[in-house]
Amino acid sequence: MGRIDVKRVCTFLCGIAAAALVSGCGAKMPELTQEETNLISEYAVGILLKYDKDHTNRLVNTEGYEEALAKEQEEMAKAEAEKEESGEEAEETQVVDVSEDEEEASTPSTIEEYYGIPDITFQYNGYELDQNYPPSTGENDMFFAMDATTGMQLLVLKFTAYNTSGADQTLDMLSHGARFRVSLNGEPSKGALATMLLNDMQTYKDVIPAGSSTELVSIVEIPQSVSVETIEFILRGNEENAVLTLQ
Repeated sequence: MGRIDVKRVCTFLCGIAAAALVSGCGAKMPELTQEETNLISEYAVGILLKYDKDHTNRLVNTEGYEEALAKEQEEMAKAEAEKEESGEEAEETQVVDVSEDEEEASTPSTIEEYYGIPDITFQYNGYELDQNYPPSTGENDMFFAMDATTGMQLLVLKFTAYNTSGADQTLDMLSHGARFRVSLNGEPSKGALATMLLNDMQTYKDVIPAGSSTELVSIVEIPQSVSVETIEFILRGNEENAVLTLQ
């Protein structure tokens, strides 16, 4: 609030009083400017406060409140720091390194384990490179055969499926959702070809007698110029793929 010019306010108040005395005679009240109205208001408020015995220089005594607020803020900051410290300790105590055990437990190491095939075990028996499969044998040619496209060759991965039980077992790879991919020499993988071969491991369905075995294959096309150094056989069909290093 600005400093009040008492002399000026008294002059205005006297003028207003005089006007009020003669108002019964039809005298018109004087018009005040905004500044004059403000001055009179400030002076009137000052007079009222001056004679108010409960009035002090401060509208509200906040000394005790400020001290209490400062103390409360200090306690809150201290409690928050203790909470954060206890939370960090709890997180540290929950850290347990079991990554190696989990990785070993969650990574299937065989075809039968990945697809959950009971009483059957699969064994990788190497590969061959052909222009056609099965190779032509003249009179005993199989009804279904496939040829490599121009500039390509067939990489034929050979497996044996053994019936390890004492009873005949039906092996139905389609029902297990078997799908394979092959990564050669660390290159991006390629999907195994879908064939009409009776011994295609992706689509094989037949009975394997007790204690017997059958030969299965999985085939991909690769350029003729490529030599085989490493082979990774990728099993698909479940939530996560599994990679078998064949060589």
